[in-house]
Amino acid sequence: MSGFGYTGGRSRCFTYWQEFSRCYAQTDNPAACRPQSEDYLECLHGTKEVARAKQVKAELLRKAQAAVREGQKAADISADGGIVGLGLIKRSVEEAETKK
Repeated sequence: MSGFGYTGGRSRCFTYWQEFSRCYAQTDNPAACRPQSEDYLECLHGTKEVARAKQVKAELLRKAQAAVREGQKAADISADGGIVGLGLIKRSVEEAETKK
């Protein structure tokens, strides 16, 4: 691996490659370099980042759908013919209780 990117400088993942390569050269057990390998592959492909972004998006959609359902419930209640007060005219507590 040369370590040069498209523009002639270091590639974005070259430092991860160096860490992995150094570990692999110094160890007798290649499995000990698994974390460095995972870091390098994540830098190259971004699979964990993409998975996390999908998880966040799914949660946002779930919350938006729940808010829509709550809005539909409120709209159904007001559409049933009940008189909805806008709160523009202040009533006394006694009047409000007798009207119910």
